[in-house]
Amino acid sequence: MARPANPEASPWIGAAASAAAQSRSNIFEMSRQAENAVIAPRDAGGFPSDWRRAVAARIATLNALPELAAHYLGGVTDPALRGLADPDATGRDDRERSVITFMDRVATQPRAVQAEEIEALKAAGVTDADIVRLCELNAFMSYQCRVLAGLAVLEGASA
Repeated sequence: MARPANPEASPWIGAAASAAAQSRSNIFEMSRQAENAVIAPRDAGGFPSDWRRAVAARIATLNALPELAAHYLGGVTDPALRGLADPDATGRDDRERSVITFMDRVATQPRAVQAEEIEALKAAGVTDADIVRLCELNAFMSYQCRVLAGLAVLEGASA
C-alpha cells in the first residue's frame, strides 16, 4: 500500500491525531531522557548500568522484541552479565535470582505481583531504594515495549 501524498489523508493520521502528535513533538526526546534515567542513572544503587542493560534486553526478549533486546545487549560490556539477557538464565547468586524472578514476573504478569514478592526482595537483601529502581526500569521497559509494538502495528497497517 502506497503512502498517501498528503500524510494527513492517512486513516492513521487524522486531524485529531496530527494535532496530538504536533503537541507532543518532543515525545522521542523525553523518552530518550527517561531511558537514560533508568539505564544509566547518576545513582545506580545496587544495579550498575551494564546489569540494567542486560535485564532490559531480557525484558525485551520476554516481550518478543528481538531488535530492542539486541539494542540493549549491544551496550553490555561485562561478559559476565550478558547471560542475564537470556530469559532461561536464573541469576548468579540467591540475591540476583530473587531479583530476576521479580523482574520477569513484573514484565510478564504485572497484575499478579503480590506484596509478598516485595518482601522476598527485602529478605534477599535488596534495599527499598533499589526496589524502586527495579520498578522504574520495569515501568520504562513496559512503556517502551508497548510503544514499539504499537508503532510496528501502525507501520504494518500502512505498508
